[in-house]
Amino acid sequence: MIAISDITVGANAGRSRSHNRKLVLGRVRSAGPIGRAEIARVSGLSTQAVSNIIADLLADGLIVEQGRRTAGRGLPAVQYALNPQGGFALGIEIRPDAVFGAVLDLCGRTVSAERHTLAAADRRGVTRAVRDLRRAVLDGTGIPGPRLLGAGIVMPGPFGATGIRGSGSDLAIWEDAAPDIWFSEALGLPVLIENDANAAAIAERISGVARGLSTYAFIYFGSGLGLGVVQDGRLMAGAFGNAGEIGHIPVPAAGRSLNLERAVSRLSVQRALRAAGTEAGGVDDLDRLYHQRHPALLAWLDQATEPLSAAVTIVENLFDPQAVILGGAMPDSVLDHLLAAIRLSDRSVAHRAGRDSPRLMRGASGRMTATLGAAALVLNQAFTPQITVQP
Repeated sequence: MIAISDITVGANAGRSRSHNRKLVLGRVRSAGPIGRAEIARVSGLSTQAVSNIIADLLADGLIVEQGRRTAGRGLPAVQYALNPQGGFALGIEIRPDAVFGAVLDLCGRTVSAERHTLAAADRRGVTRAVRDLRRAVLDGTGIPGPRLLGAGIVMPGPFGATGIRGSGSDLAIWEDAAPDIWFSEALGLPVLIENDANAAAIAERISGVARGLSTYAFIYFGSGLGLGVVQDGRLMAGAFGNAGEIGHIPVPAAGRSLNLERAVSRLSVQRALRAAGTEAGGVDDLDRLYHQRHPALLAWLDQATEPLSAAVTIVENLFDPQAVILGGAMPDSVLDHLLAAIRLSDRSVAHRAGRDSPRLMRGASGRMTATLGAAALVLNQAFTPQITVQP
């Protein structure tokens, strides 16, 4: 689920055609415009193998010629770059109360985006909403069916039957079904499934504040609270895809211990506001209340400081990230308040001299970060070889 790295190599024998095709396409994506000789040099493929793959990618419309570059003697070398219209990815985020959709072109730019309220959170209602959203987000784009590479679908974890359930932020309706197979049949597309925090972390790596980082942690505000950890550019998934369920760890809060999600999440702030007679259905509502200095929201922010500070310290000492990023479905105003209020511990491996990045940052991808990350999963699969290089 990451962009191809500089150490990925191809081979002229014993490698699949798909592997080498992704290798070349990934190199064009990361370095383009780029010529055949340079691709061959950095990939380990022969120039003839690269030429054959380039011809296929041109025929499929995934890349385009982009001028020539003179380098020493001989004819100027033809340069190649991605064709933004050569392929598209559908991203869908499922929350307990809404579904979000976006379409990205091959270069990762947003073509369209939509949001629909989720009328029923059972399996049938979610499936109907996802189908309707796909139709809405593609309507008017003129994208030919064969150009749609697939769909990434993200939702709150955990996945499968676990000891964590009934929090109000999970979607337990998939405990007895494989959601990738279910949605692939429902949409007629290849489907990748990921939890929302992991997808959000990848979105920040592609187009957000983590572009220059290789190891970082992303604390994600969905309905609940999740954690995406990227180690050396790769997601830390866990044995069953459920790594990062930070919302369910116990933290100190006003002299007692409670699960982090109970104190710091959208569900938590909505409960606090509802108890004060105020409803806040979405991000815009929370932003408005913050700028109005609503007392119940300010009180919630005050009580969130201690448990969130403890969580940041735990994350730093467990994973030793270059930075901890906060983002997701919270307004920038609230995130900035939390970032300013968090008490960074001196008893942390992150407390050291000579840092080249701040310990805390706000994510740049905004409230759609998990949705964009869902589509990015598809693009990254297209660009990233899946065969492990043998020594």
